[in-house]
Amino acid sequence: MDKISDLKKIIINTLDLNKAQNIISIDLKDKSSMADYMIIASGTSSRHIQSLSEQVLEKFKDNGIRESKIEGKDSTEWKLVDGIDLIVHIFHPEKRKFYELEKMWSELIPKEKLII
Repeated sequence: MDKISDLKKIIINTLDLNKAQNIISIDLKDKSSMADYMIIASGTSSRHIQSLSEQVLEKFKDNGIRESKIEGKDSTEWKLVDGIDLIVHIFHPEKRKFYELEKMWSELIPKEKLII
């Protein structure tokens, strides 16, 4: 297994152990150059979302991704933890439903639209 796949498993396990809800992973390798994988999860409250994002950040740093950071620090409904090749979105369930990232990124994108 490669390092990013192992890290993806660590992040999913961390989210699961800390009671994140509806955790999904989307393979972005053939869809975008921004990352290899996107993980989306829901938290139950603003504190839960904050705690999950901090734990994910810690796992990234423990695994050698020092330039990892949390986006949306001022938001109570959404956080993005940028792990370079692995992006983690943590949403309040209502915001997650509104943005529908799973639907947007799970659909196949024609190759000619990838080059933008």
